[in-house]
Amino acid sequence: MRAGGPDLRMLGLAVAAWAGAGAGRWQGWWSVGGALVLAAVLGLALRRRSGSGLGAALAGVLVLAAVGGVTVLRLEQVRRGPVAALAVERAAVRVEGVVVSDPREVQGRFGSTVVCRLEVRSLTGRAQTFATRTTVLVVGDTAWLEAPLGSRVRTTGRLGPADDDVAGVLASRGPPEAVAGPDPWWRAASAVRASVRAAVAHRPADQAALVPALVDGDDAGLDEQLAADFRTTGLTHLLAVSGTNLTLVVGFLLLLARTCGVRGRWLYVVGALGIVGFVLLARTEPSVLRAAVMGAVGLVGLGVDGRRRGPRALGVAVVVLLLVQPGLAVQPGFALSALATGGIVLLAPVWRDALARWLPRVAAEAVAVPAAAQLACTPVVAALSGQVSLVAVAANLAVAPAVAPATVLGLGGGLVGLVWAPAGRLLGTLAGWCVAWIVAVATRAADLPGAAVGWGSGALALAVLTLLVAAVAVAGPVLLRHPVTGVGCCLLLGLVVAVRPPQPGWPPRGWVMVACDVGQGDALVLAADGGAGVVVDAGPDPVALDRCLDRLGVRTVPLAVLTHFHADHVDGFAALFEGRAVGAVETTSLQDPPEAVQAVSEIAAAHGVTPTVAPYAVPQQVGDLRLTVLWPPPGAPETGPGDGSTANDASVVLLAEVRGVRLLLTGDVEPHGQAALARTWPDLRVDVLKVPHHGSRYQDEPWLLGLGARVALVSVGADNDYGHPAAEALGPLVAAGTRVLRTDTGGDLAVVVDGTSLATVTVGGL
Repeated sequence: MRAGGPDLRMLGLAVAAWAGAGAGRWQGWWSVGGALVLAAVLGLALRRRSGSGLGAALAGVLVLAAVGGVTVLRLEQVRRGPVAALAVERAAVRVEGVVVSDPREVQGRFGSTVVCRLEVRSLTGRAQTFATRTTVLVVGDTAWLEAPLGSRVRTTGRLGPADDDVAGVLASRGPPEAVAGPDPWWRAASAVRASVRAAVAHRPADQAALVPALVDGDDAGLDEQLAADFRTTGLTHLLAVSGTNLTLVVGFLLLLARTCGVRGRWLYVVGALGIVGFVLLARTEPSVLRAAVMGAVGLVGLGVDGRRRGPRALGVAVVVLLLVQPGLAVQPGFALSALATGGIVLLAPVWRDALARWLPRVAAEAVAVPAAAQLACTPVVAALSGQVSLVAVAANLAVAPAVAPATVLGLGGGLVGLVWAPAGRLLGTLAGWCVAWIVAVATRAADLPGAAVGWGSGALALAVLTLLVAAVAVAGPVLLRHPVTGVGCCLLLGLVVAVRPPQPGWPPRGWVMVACDVGQGDALVLAADGGAGVVVDAGPDPVALDRCLDRLGVRTVPLAVLTHFHADHVDGFAALFEGRAVGAVETTSLQDPPEAVQAVSEIAAAHGVTPTVAPYAVPQQVGDLRLTVLWPPPGAPETGPGDGSTANDASVVLLAEVRGVRLLLTGDVEPHGQAALARTWPDLRVDVLKVPHHGSRYQDEPWLLGLGARVALVSVGADNDYGHPAAEALGPLVAAGTRVLRTDTGGDLAVVVDGTSLATVTVGGL
């Protein structure tokens, strides 16, 4: 190792620890046994012939075996305990436990529910009582919002199977019964969090939601559109507990201590107390502990001799965290945090020194740190979102002057507000002013034409992106060392952001329909004449739909059809009116759930459009496109129970015909409706099928196969909570020779007609 260079040995052990966690999770004890055998072989070889290479390899294998063993033990503890056994049986149980995460209200398709994690201490089921310390996920009514973190409660309900990080899902019946309140430190932390919210409650909604998110990760009440803008501009880390929060809070505390005359080792005591206080304030969940550790590593990396000590500290942190919480290995947040910290400790010092040749050192560091962190995270971000942000570095640089004062003032407002509320509100007002700048940067930057480029999340696309990232990491210091090339790179990036870059080969020539990758939802675009497009459903995310339409060059929407009013089909509706002319809006006859119906009507009315019911069996011509509604039939119900539970089977089913190709768009129609379609339209045959309900397992298989589709498209979100798409639904289609494409793996999916041939093209290249 070259003197003064980065110490990469511990990073090698970190990679081994990560591999061990993965091997233990997916291969079990076989991986641990194999690692121990390999360690024995390496140990014998090391005795006969010493060498640093063999020693490093032996250390890596031992770390792999240790983390793998811990992972297997944790999984077996969860999978083979009494809670998991009762969950498989879906037993009715009575439990007593400690609430270990803040109860959080979640808006589902059929109303609001509250979810939280409960560490079970005692469980009674099937006439037996067990003492345990196993975590379950509780799903209950809004009464659970009154169960504070750290409180001990009793409840009854029915257990069900869950993912491997919790032993089961408990569907709670009724409100929890309080047994004991939280410990004093939890009560103190909750009081500070409540005081932070109270200090900014009088500010505009965006500011009132964002200040607590900056201080302690409390993002309840944050507008979805603003959250989407933060994702687009690479500012999402400000909405969650991250190493940045810890660095700012502890850094301010140390500065205050120095001002008060604290010196020497007492500063370490102050720093340690600050870290403990921060963890209690933000909650002792795995993500918070990870953020605290990574924040401390970042401080080391930017300190004295940071380029040598930083990688060593990062490696130790990853190994220790995976030994304590091996489940972090499969969490995207952990990967992003480790990569960002790695970029800061490995790339940022080199880039800073290169820029410092012609920029003030403070400015050089301000540019280098966010650039290095963002670059290191780019492949993982693309894998999760299917896009690459081009404004992330500039946006982070622009908001940097406001983040620190907003965080410190927000925390100060909470602490002072405990003593004197008016003073707390004054500090909260100042924090709100700082946050207003952050909101302005996020919203304006997200609206830039080239704010983000759709990249896709396929294996080939990610491999190419990783190679590009590596090339930029190597070439960056060379280009940034000279003002001409450094400024030139910045100007080129600014030009690309200001003028939307064309996506090579997109949209493909001859496209007739595109299934937009909008996450867990539907948004389909049918090509009409002259850059117009008929939109069928709007997906759950207006930003994602807006970008898809922009990529296709659609500036006019002569007709929009909303198959039904569930959020994953209509919440993106407002995006249709972003710089586009919308001619008509047609919907299903079932006006349920009423909240969504009202929201759609208000958005349409604001733009001079009145939604109407799609006419049954009446062909409509839009340019070369012929559209016919096949379902629901006349006389179908117009009102529902109010919770949307009958909306799926009332979905508009649309037959589109263009250039000799027949496409069937099915919304979320259920097996009952599919069987009725089979009876009403017995000879229906199509070339392209949009698989109903995102590939749910509940399908009328004979009807699907009887359509004879050559291509089936599944609009679905990656890692969704519904298990979509189900193998039971797609397997028969594949076996019948249908080509099945999915938006979660291929990105935007295009159906292309060239003469008489039918083809498909995807953004992800799959």
